[in-house]
Amino acid sequence: MRMRSIDPLAARFFAVTRHGLLLLTVWAMPGVLRAEVSATNHPFAGVTCYSETRAQPPTRLFVAEVDLTNPQVHLHVSAGGADPDGPGKWQTTLMQPTKIAAREKFDLVVNGDFFKARGVNDAEGTNSGFRADIWALAEGPAATGGNSWATNVNSRPCVVVSKEGRVSLEQLARPRPGDLEVIAGNTMLVKEGAVVAHLNIKVRHPRTVVGLNATKTKMILLVVDGRKPGIAIGMNYDELAAEMIRLGCRDALNLDGGGSSVMAIREPAAGKFHILNEPTDGRERAVANVLGVVISQESETNSPPRH
Repeated sequence: MRMRSIDPLAARFFAVTRHGLLLLTVWAMPGVLRAEVSATNHPFAGVTCYSETRAQPPTRLFVAEVDLTNPQVHLHVSAGGADPDGPGKWQTTLMQPTKIAAREKFDLVVNGDFFKARGVNDAEGTNSGFRADIWALAEGPAATGGNSWATNVNSRPCVVVSKEGRVSLEQLARPRPGDLEVIAGNTMLVKEGAVVAHLNIKVRHPRTVVGLNATKTKMILLVVDGRKPGIAIGMNYDELAAEMIRLGCRDALNLDGGGSSVMAIREPAAGKFHILNEPTDGRERAVANVLGVVISQESETNSPPRH
């Protein structure tokens, strides 16, 4: 059991077994425990998951630590659907992250880059118009399996996996010849262990963040719920940066958030995906691309090796 110096809380954790995924709740006892984080869970080799719920302010966050030194761990970027207009403006069609993950045989998935969708204005909840099969484009650079399929005029912070398997966070306008997988965010939150200053420091939203430790041997994925008064108010950029530093990151960048924020994990027995957080649309939002983790294990028929 991990402990943190915060107010009493209820902590949830997700135990993935061969017989399915168990959702458990642990209640901190006032006056006995000042802090509590869910029991650490190892759903797959090289992956550690836990969640945390705080009372002051109301906060819910979900963390996946990925061991990049584990040879079974592979990172992949995938678009939604096929390119709908060939050489035209649009690059892909929107698709729910769990459906992308099921198609690509991912074991863990989070939403990816900010995106534009044809004929859709950003909105939340039942007003959200982001549906599957709508033509879309990622706002930043993107590459999958060495194939560059999105670029930008200006450089943006990106998660980059080289053809040699090295993972880094870099500013890119377009994927380079040696880049195997690329997915972009909108801004750096932590750089060389320091918080990056931002103007909109007061605004709290649901968030999805990715970071690396100093030796680039561990990747941290963080999803923060938000827009739920009294339950989860979300985080601003400064708060996110502080969390990522607390989690051991030397560098971290912000992916798309709001109704897009999602973290899902595959149940080994059923092969189905379970969404750990609670997306603000009340359902999983279709997005332009995702970042996935594949654990290659010969014993896992639902997760064949990928190279």
